[in-house]
Amino acid sequence: MGTLYLVRHGQASLGAVDYDQLSGIGERQCQALGAYWRSRGLRFDAVMSGGLKRHAQSLAGIAAGLGQVDLPAVQIRPGLNEYDGEALIRSVYSGELERPSDAESARRYFRLLRVGLRAWMSGQTQPQGMASYAEFSAGVVATLAHVREHCEGHVLLVSSGGPIATAVGQLLQTPNEAVIDLNLRIRNSAVTEFSFNPKRHALLTFNTLPHLDSPANAGLITFA
Repeated sequence: MGTLYLVRHGQASLGAVDYDQLSGIGERQCQALGAYWRSRGLRFDAVMSGGLKRHAQSLAGIAAGLGQVDLPAVQIRPGLNEYDGEALIRSVYSGELERPSDAESARRYFRLLRVGLRAWMSGQTQPQGMASYAEFSAGVVATLAHVREHCEGHVLLVSSGGPIATAVGQLLQTPNEAVIDLNLRIRNSAVTEFSFNPKRHALLTFNTLPHLDSPANAGLITFA
């Protein structure tokens, strides 16, 4: 029996030209998570990550806080990469796309993203250059299968909200709308845990922030 720790990246740069870059808060979130695990003596036997910059930066912050000198080499798995949110929105919305710069514009952005996700997941749209949702899901399935077949002990996986929500949805056999709800509620640097053996995964926890569970860290809890 092993434990898979699925971590969503730290806060990125929503509203910036390059979203794929951790903010200062995102770096602190990930360092705090690594330090939390170090305080509990957790050591990892395998490490996996998507190939995006925010994944690598999040993993670097976790590693810095963790301080495990023999941390295994990172296995980069494209199946852990996030969908293109802007492409999804443009597939269902032809108006001018305002970059999120305040609470109201962020709400509008995520309302449109929900519509785009619903259309993509149901096969109604297919943004150019993007995988279909069936292909996206298959990448997540392949990663989970790899963990079951080739890993043991404690496995760290750093990814994004879409792949993590898809993994949870597959385990719980939820409809697409529920996967979207899961996706849009996963907080930055949040931890979701699966137990696993060679035959199956099972959900232990979802979207937890034990490393930020103090009044001093309340300002570090973010969603985007």
